[in-house]
Amino acid sequence: MTRSVTTGPVTARAVQLLAVLLVSVCSVNPVAATVTCVEDFDRGVTSEAAGARPGTPLSAALSQKLDDAVLAALPLAATPGIIVGVQTPDGTWKKGYGVADPATGTPMEPGMHTRIGSVTKTFTGTMLLQLAEAGRLSLDDTIDAYVEGIPNGDRITLRQLADMTSGVASYTASERFVELFLDQPGVAFSPEDLLTFSVENSPLFEPGTQYDYSNTNTILLGMVIEKTTGQPFETSLRKMILEPLGLEKTVWPGSRTELPEPYAQGVTLQGVDATPAAPLVATHWNPASLWTAGELISNLDDLLVYGRALGAGQGLLGTEMQQARLRSFRPPDGYGLALRCNGEWVGHTGEVPGYTTVVFHSPQTDTTLVVQANSDMPSGDCEEAKEAQDADEASGLSCSLPAMRIFNAVAPLLGETAPQNTAE
Repeated sequence: MTRSVTTGPVTARAVQLLAVLLVSVCSVNPVAATVTCVEDFDRGVTSEAAGARPGTPLSAALSQKLDDAVLAALPLAATPGIIVGVQTPDGTWKKGYGVADPATGTPMEPGMHTRIGSVTKTFTGTMLLQLAEAGRLSLDDTIDAYVEGIPNGDRITLRQLADMTSGVASYTASERFVELFLDQPGVAFSPEDLLTFSVENSPLFEPGTQYDYSNTNTILLGMVIEKTTGQPFETSLRKMILEPLGLEKTVWPGSRTELPEPYAQGVTLQGVDATPAAPLVATHWNPASLWTAGELISNLDDLLVYGRALGAGQGLLGTEMQQARLRSFRPPDGYGLALRCNGEWVGHTGEVPGYTTVVFHSPQTDTTLVVQANSDMPSGDCEEAKEAQDADEASGLSCSLPAMRIFNAVAPLLGETAPQNTAE
């Protein structure tokens, strides 16, 4: 399955499609009371949890059920390949499906690197909470103390940037940005460049009154982290998360377009020359335009380790701060402090041209589920997909990006409740 985009000059339709893929598929909604999707904090939040036994395979019966679920969902996902990993206290299951490179037929295999898009936001958000925990900043600080020129900056707090209630528009909603990005995917935008595209459309609403998922929020948090630490973001990331967790295969590329070997080629229908019959290869598009909102590259083993640490706080945050994070989710979108609640799963999705990623952890069952796909093309009954599908294919099939479709197929076999069905 693939979907089509408008060819020729960049249009408002192209702007809409790119905005869907560079951010989660969320609308502006009023802020509601917080919701808790983690019921047992003593069980789900700990820095000393035993965790899974990575060298132990899951039972043959459960492995077969997982394999069957992926094989059933794979034809419904618009992607050349998929990598899936599950880690529980009873063991680990990892498997690749399809191809990593449609041009050569190289099979998709666990261990291949992919761009993880907005999963990067959870790293940035975690670093912010670490600095707050250490007393080096407060979540109630306003952004104007760190970055000048943001509309309502004297009233927008770091907390509101982290939970997407700031009212600062996403730069990916700027037609000027999208035109430049699609016409010249090799251009490296600086954080300051990205802010100029955002400010022209801000504010969307009064701080704290509504929810809108904005990449600019996390770009601003990256700038806050750099100013607070006095170091490049990459240096702080390595010291605060990558080295403590031993994430040796997780890479901050900067403006470099290369991926570590082995890697999967990512395909997309973003771009003026893309067609359903000939999607573009976006593997080496410059990642600098995503910066602290979506630049990271990783592989399955690292994401399984990180996903569990993210959900339990293990090696990242103390119990009090982790509990505060897990109590920060707001309905109906289930977004909190740079973290999403999906049923009883906590984590994040990632979408970037060429790739989609899902990293979720269930604190109730101490289970981590990771899905990597080398495509960002949605399928199912949605506007972005229907032009490239037969009507029968889309009928009754929920709209979903590739990694999330596989997550929705596998998660009910692992958690105490099924996840929400979402296109993110």
